[in-house]
Order: sequence, then C-alpha cells, then structure tokens
Amino acid sequence: QVQVVESGGGLVQPGGSLSLSCVVSGTTAKVDAMRWYRQRPGKGRELIGVITYLGRVNYEEPLKSRFAITGDVAKKTIYLQMHSLEPEDTAVYSCRAQIGVDYYWGQGTQVTVSS
Repeated sequence: QVQVVESGGGLVQPGGSLSLSCVVSGTTAKVDAMRWYRQRPGKGRELIGVITYLGRVNYEEPLKSRFAITGDVAKKTIYLQMHSLEPEDTAVYSCRAQIGVDYYWGQGTQVTVSS
C-alpha cells in the first residue's frame, strides 16, 4: 500500500523559513514525479511545483522566487524549502506522487505564518 507522508509544518513568524519533507513508502515501484501543492484558507488547491525522476524541477511562477523543491525522487524523498514567508503563505501543504498512471496524495501538513 503506497503511503505519502508530509512533515515539517508548524508555526513560523513572517519573514521566516521552513522546510517540509515528503516521503513515499510501501512500494518498490519507480516514482515518476512528485509535486507540492498548497491550499490556503477559503481558496482552491494550487500547484507549487514538480520534481521528476530525472531531477528536473518546474515551478509555478508566483512562488518561484521564495520556494525551492529539492530531493531525490528515485529515493522517494523530496523537500519544499520556503523562505521569506508571509501570512498569505498560511496553508495546508500537500505532496502528490505519480507512479505510472496512478497518483497518491499525502494528508498534508499545516503551515501557519503569524507573529
């Protein structure tokens, strides 16, 4: 059974940084890509970016300057490094893993940016 688990969320002050992790387990199948999303209060889910098995990373433009996706999809572990956080970044951050034509979501981790 494939499991996707995010961790690292919490409370951070405006201007601060935070790093989230996403780990895929329960399968020996090759993970093709992993994506980070977020859902802010009262808004729809938005894509932050994707990292592929070959290590290629693509971002949605508005967040590219402050967010970075790193890690190794082949090892089924990626990270989301966030800098210069603003209250508007408060959201549930989720990871989605692609294995062939199947997609698996984690439950998400809450990030709250507040003083």
